[in-house]
Amino acid sequence: MANYLNKAGLQVDTQLVTFIETAALPGTEVAAETFWSGLAGMVERFMPRNRELLAIRDRMQSQIDEWHRQNGPVSSDPVAYEAFLRQIGYLVPEPPDFTIETSGLDPEISTICGPQLVVPVSNARYALNAANARWGSLYDALYGTDAISRDGELAPGRGFNAKRGAAVVERGAQFLDEAFPLTRGSHADIVLYDVADGGLVMRDADGLTALRDPAQFVGAAPGQIVLRHNGLHAILVIDPQNPIGSLHAAGLADIIVESALTTIEDCEDSVAAVDAEDKVGVYRNWLGLMDGTLSETFEKAGKTVHRTLNPDRMFTGADGKPLALKGRALLLVRNVGHLMTTRAVLDKDGTPIGEGLLDAAVTTLCAMHDTGGNSRTGAVYIVKPKMHGPDEVAFACDIFGAVEQMLGLRPNTIKIGIMDEERRTSANLKAAIYAARARVFFINTGFLDRTGDEIHTSMEAGPVLRKDDVKSERWIQAYEDRNVLIGLHAGFSGKAQIGKGMWARPDDMAAMLASKGAHPNAGANTAWVPSPTAATLHALHYHQVDVFAAQQRRHNQPTPGLGELFSMPVLDARTLDRAAIAAELENNAQGILGYVVRWVDQGVGCSKVPDIHDVELMEDRATCRISSQAIANWLRHGVVGKDQVVETFERMAAVVDKQNAGDTNYIPMSGNFGSLAFQAALDLALKGAEQPSGYTEPLLHAAREKVKAEGERRR
Repeated sequence: MANYLNKAGLQVDTQLVTFIETAALPGTEVAAETFWSGLAGMVERFMPRNRELLAIRDRMQSQIDEWHRQNGPVSSDPVAYEAFLRQIGYLVPEPPDFTIETSGLDPEISTICGPQLVVPVSNARYALNAANARWGSLYDALYGTDAISRDGELAPGRGFNAKRGAAVVERGAQFLDEAFPLTRGSHADIVLYDVADGGLVMRDADGLTALRDPAQFVGAAPGQIVLRHNGLHAILVIDPQNPIGSLHAAGLADIIVESALTTIEDCEDSVAAVDAEDKVGVYRNWLGLMDGTLSETFEKAGKTVHRTLNPDRMFTGADGKPLALKGRALLLVRNVGHLMTTRAVLDKDGTPIGEGLLDAAVTTLCAMHDTGGNSRTGAVYIVKPKMHGPDEVAFACDIFGAVEQMLGLRPNTIKIGIMDEERRTSANLKAAIYAARARVFFINTGFLDRTGDEIHTSMEAGPVLRKDDVKSERWIQAYEDRNVLIGLHAGFSGKAQIGKGMWARPDDMAAMLASKGAHPNAGANTAWVPSPTAATLHALHYHQVDVFAAQQRRHNQPTPGLGELFSMPVLDARTLDRAAIAAELENNAQGILGYVVRWVDQGVGCSKVPDIHDVELMEDRATCRISSQAIANWLRHGVVGKDQVVETFERMAAVVDKQNAGDTNYIPMSGNFGSLAFQAALDLALKGAEQPSGYTEPLLHAAREKVKAEGERRR
């Protein structure tokens, strides 16, 4: 049971009080009384509006449900559908053309393009890995993944495979030739890299050669040469004594690539934080990232590893002056949305307050400990997810303004990242950006949550397509194009980020290299990747593509209309035989179970989860939202029946149990169908249609809280 202390009329869990007053406040010059009274004032001011906005969501959903029951799918009368959405306020008038006014953004946001990591800040090891992923070994990324073929004589094997190593070096030379071309010859033929008289000296068998653009050489340190292209750096490591360098004529032992420019340290979809204990763990890690003290010790390959935040990299610039390159990614923090409440703080009536409200206050307070190690401009970057339309964006901005006033920060210190992942936001994106025009620093697309919301919003329209079929539908491309083009029209180019979504298959790097270059080519400054290794490989795309040139090319393209955005068709279930329906149901059920069992029983919010074919995919609540909404939709329209769903979940539980047989902390579900994890997974499907916006959080949080309570009782 939680213990509470009265703070300015709020009942605050003692664990949170201790963290705030002994760790977060000291060093900020913000008094405890100021913080608690400010938070109490925010609760009184904003929680009624928060509840009102959630009620508007419910009202609009009920009206849309009724429209579909009366009229069928959107395709029955798209003109009438759009008019109806305007009538109920779902669609709002677009503002006149404008340019965002945000100032004080770091170059990683405004003028340099590159990969973006998303990582659960609740896991200190992962949080540190992601923060340190600013730089990555290209040789390691190529050798250790399928980016280099693993077939035949190139198979990695147990020891070092010299032929595979040679293939890695060859691919590295190809990258150098593409990004840093020579006046003559290839980097593959270089026998000497050296620095003399402030310039780069290179020699091949035929004599001296040079960079085609000498300005690409920007600095050096003993054994290191720094090059720059498209704003991104690459470090040539020269070490003839190194096992790899000894095999290279010029002693080139590695190419260190500037990789994850930015990292979202996540308090939301990839985190399982259901009470004050969990929230304090999240906040403590974020504080450690901001003040530079976070560390973690763990066992890896039989050795004890102590991990801390990397320092900046120091060089002598080509001009002879000191050159400092940031050692870690620019860190952003993702707060939770407007839906969930937290019992970590109760209002004067004993009602849990909005979790997003608490996140805004505490993550900003923690960010005040950043003295330039993260943001060189003093900005606080908060990514705000799951907002429905411009009124909710404006509400978030009002909260941020109140936090700034409470903590004595300059107006618009807090920047907002708008996740374009809910249907009402993507349909009103221009107005949503306008509402945040003074502090917006990024917009992005999130196919997973966006699809989950599409299914839920149109729940009554008819059966949804199979998941793989949805990906190729016209509305998805319209959604992606509208996001970029509306952002460009609002003046994002050279000023703020336009982002794209996650590559969900962390072990499939060859496919990522083949396809994810489409994101920068579409004009996206950044795109999400699932690991530091993936960031290093995805960084190659930002050397291949000049994003700002791509944005200029796209700037005057016509923006797809709402008719295209609302174009997802319904399924004619007669086109699927029983086997196809069963296979889709099995796929969704197995995915839900594989994710939920770890979430509920172990508190793991994001991990690699094997799919039904044993392919490991990065799963978080967004992926679970799609699968649960898909089953709920098919149940609603009679494509499958309740008994069939229950039987499939019970059968898939055995599959998931087998996939987790090596996990000593795993609790099997087969024969234990009353377990909280199994029941939560099943409820996500059976009760999916009635969940607010189709979100998974309410059911997952309730189940996890019960598991933790049972553990407390057993202790």
